[in-house]
Amino acid sequence: MFNYTTYDETKVEFLEIAPASELPNGERLFVDLGDKPVVIFNIAGQFFAIGDVCTHDEGPLGDGLLEGFNVVCPRHGAEFDVRTGQAVQMPAVVDIPAYPVVVREGAIFIGLPKE
Repeated sequence: MFNYTTYDETKVEFLEIAPASELPNGERLFVDLGDKPVVIFNIAGQFFAIGDVCTHDEGPLGDGLLEGFNVVCPRHGAEFDVRTGQAVQMPAVVDIPAYPVVVREGAIFIGLPKE
């Protein structure tokens, strides 16, 4: 539902976020894109971006423990797949936004749907 990573690239606008060198393997970066809080993960050299709001209680999600490709909400334990935004563990049942990430000329870009 919110998996924008599968959108046609002509339907998203890519915004430059930061140099890829500022997000080492195993780390995460928090950014606000307008009114959208987003967290970017570097997992084994692959970058993933998701909304930083748990759909269970609207609390922050990005500080949660990362288990493989799942981030665990620090409040109540809901889990989401950072690759797709899919809710994979209760108490969350609604997916979170997942955004396409590309690295161009050493910089991280996130794709947001064109309004």
